[in-house]
Amino acid sequence: MGSAASNLMRFFRGTQDSAPAQKAQERLTRRSSALAELSRVFTSEETLCVLDIGATSATNIRLFTERGHRIYSEDLLEASTDPALRSHDEQGLPVLDSKKFLEENLAYATGQFDVVFCWNLADYMDESLVKPVVARLWTVMKPGGMLLAFFHTREAGPDAPCFRYHISGKDTLEMQAISTKQGQRKESVNAAGTRPFTLQRVFNNRHIENLFRDFGSIKFFLSRDNIREVLVVR
Repeated sequence: MGSAASNLMRFFRGTQDSAPAQKAQERLTRRSSALAELSRVFTSEETLCVLDIGATSATNIRLFTERGHRIYSEDLLEASTDPALRSHDEQGLPVLDSKKFLEENLAYATGQFDVVFCWNLADYMDESLVKPVVARLWTVMKPGGMLLAFFHTREAGPDAPCFRYHISGKDTLEMQAISTKQGQRKESVNAAGTRPFTLQRVFNNRHIENLFRDFGSIKFFLSRDNIREVLVVR
């Protein structure tokens, strides 16, 4: 996204304390209206090709493979912390190299996927990667394919934890708070030099609509936990 988009968005600066290991393993449960609608698609007998770009979930992989679907899993947020991606734009401001990032990630065939789980990636990923990633997702999705994404509302606050999402029912998710992977190199930071994974920005409805403007349709679901659920159709 360009500087104009930067001015429209509220950025949260500051660090997020690492949670104790035992706390990171705790799972919270939430209902998802958007997932309930999407589940009508992946509970069908038709074989689907699914892409999960959140933190890897063995639960999700098992769920789809047992139903005969093909699922690909890529932890794009983790991949975005690679120090080799850091560079500077024409104004000398720190950014991540989106071209290099897309050469190493999301390397799939055009129109490959029926369903994409984006989860809360856009809220936590470095700003310079968000728009290129969404554009690539448009390319690798089939016409009529569906994408599920979560966006925090302003009330969530800058310390809103980043979660790993496990699908536990047609409308139910289990969530585990995550940080960086154990053993990750200490120099792994985002373009701004802050530790991942902290909430980078808050999108309002207009920002979200603009982000997915090349898609066919978008539907919003407002939940009670300061999350705006979005279901997008390619």
